[in-house]
Amino acid sequence: ATMAACCQTLRGGSRALRASSAFLLRRCPLCTATASEPALAAAAATATPVAAPSSSRTGRVAAAPVTSSSAPSSQDARRPQPLPPPPAVDFADTREAFRSKTSGELARGLLVLALCSVDPLVERAPQLMNLSQKLLGQWLFEKLMKMTFYGQFVAGEDREAIKPLIQHNQAYGVGSMLDYSIEEDLTTEEAEKELDSGTSAFEKQTGRQREKPYRAHHRFGDQRAGAISAHTYFYADEAKCDRRIETFLQCIEASAGSSEDGFSAIKLTALGRPQFLLQFSEVLVKWRRFFHQMAAEQGKGGRAALETKLEVKKLQEALARLGVATKAESQQWFTSEKLSESGTVDLLDWNSLIDTRTKISKPLLIPNMKTGQLEPLLSHFTEEEEMQMKRLLQRMDVLAKKAVETGVRLVVDAEQNHFQPAISRLTLELQRKFNQQRVAIFNTYQCYLKEAYDNVTMDMELSRREGWHFGAKLVRGAYMIQDRSRAAKLGYEDPINPTYQKTNEMYHRCLDYILEEIKHHQKANVMVASHNKDTIKFTIRRMAELGIHPSEKKISFGQLLGMCDQITFPLGQAGFPVYKYVPYGAVNEVLPYLSRRAQENQGFMTRAKQERHLLWAELKRRLLSGTLFYSPSPS
Repeated sequence: ATMAACCQTLRGGSRALRASSAFLLRRCPLCTATASEPALAAAAATATPVAAPSSSRTGRVAAAPVTSSSAPSSQDARRPQPLPPPPAVDFADTREAFRSKTSGELARGLLVLALCSVDPLVERAPQLMNLSQKLLGQWLFEKLMKMTFYGQFVAGEDREAIKPLIQHNQAYGVGSMLDYSIEEDLTTEEAEKELDSGTSAFEKQTGRQREKPYRAHHRFGDQRAGAISAHTYFYADEAKCDRRIETFLQCIEASAGSSEDGFSAIKLTALGRPQFLLQFSEVLVKWRRFFHQMAAEQGKGGRAALETKLEVKKLQEALARLGVATKAESQQWFTSEKLSESGTVDLLDWNSLIDTRTKISKPLLIPNMKTGQLEPLLSHFTEEEEMQMKRLLQRMDVLAKKAVETGVRLVVDAEQNHFQPAISRLTLELQRKFNQQRVAIFNTYQCYLKEAYDNVTMDMELSRREGWHFGAKLVRGAYMIQDRSRAAKLGYEDPINPTYQKTNEMYHRCLDYILEEIKHHQKANVMVASHNKDTIKFTIRRMAELGIHPSEKKISFGQLLGMCDQITFPLGQAGFPVYKYVPYGAVNEVLPYLSRRAQENQGFMTRAKQERHLLWAELKRRLLSGTLFYSPSPS
């Protein structure tokens, strides 16, 4: 039986995405956990899907209702009254920007950001932290960290410890996206030993390698290298993945118990063996590339993904000529799928063919355009590898059900580009199932990628055709150094935009496309996850031009805890949905995270310098006005 007949827990009803997962995961049913899988069985038992409760964040600056001195007619009463524009947001007003902070917290921020500007200190941060721990002892070291870096960037050690900060921020209109930020403190040598988890049994037995972008390579065995802004997980075994899912479930519960209308973030590399993500990514990219090769033969190369449409008759002739399928076989594919009545096939239609093709007895072959030889699209999987795939999908399903049950919105973070095609496609599977009534699952798009706009537009179009709600978090990207270095080393095209300006243009282009969708169809949500003031101003301006009011809660903003408070809090106090990405965990367990925060602030010197200037200006204002001992109190 094909995977399409079995994937019941992650399939919502569309052929386009069912196809991709079904094809790769043949004989890997997403059934409920069995007695031999106690961790997943227990988690599934507590994750019964229910309708997500509607919620509104307390402490939000609400828009005042429109009043009239004359009694409205019954027709006027039924017509929605226009909302007043939100208050203007002034990011240069330090008094309002830091109204939630004590002077001690401002001084701490000033000190930490100043230390982050010292290159030798930041470059040797892990070693210096370890040395300080040995010299000062554990108690004094933790005390020092909580007064500086830990206190600046981490909310607390556990679910109870973080509640005061979350509730304090919420009183100023700022919500939370929780992330349990513990990481394995492996040496580079230990991390590189994890390389084996990215290599399949078929590769080991035959010596055949995947295409360059999807090969495991010893130089990149330590996937932390060059990943300044993001967690990195290593695969040890299935038991470790089960322990991680328990951690994620606790994080979702903590988000539900600490704030209303919150978020929780997960990474798919924490839930299973990365080899599956590499293989799945290769399959998806090969199939998409084959479509574009056929488009080039029809003189339609170089167009945007959604604008590329192949003529079915010419496509059938090409498939027969290449030996991929006889005309009778391809006629059956296109007829059974009931594709476009215009006699053309677009990329979404093309993706839907994978599922139909797997029902045919012989394996799916595609031509290698360099050698002219037909090659199988999918490698063979062992029984153990198939079980690992199934369990990864089960874990995803359990987390999504828990999030919906508790009213928490789940964000699937983006990761390295060689994993991302699979991560995005599996996230779409969750969206198809859980985003029917509202946006419960968000996919993350890294706009430093050249193909970001195509990815956003294709996924948006899929949501329109299938009728579910589209949810996106837009980021510039966390893996640029690693993705670019990997492409150069392994000899494939750099997937990254050539300049920071091009990335900015890509970000605004993707964002504007989603904003237009929100304006005209109301079935999309976007989180603008950015520390870039120009991007925030661009979003506010476009919201005003399109008539999208903050109270609709279709657009939200996100920044990291301890960074860019001068952006976050003015937004919250003006009534815009805005969230802090809130890490928590014990001091020793979050040291890698703290090192990355130092490196990130070092990398964005202009922004960090501006932030230090604003902090210092507010401290001086308080000193000169006699309010140095100011105690925050939301009005």
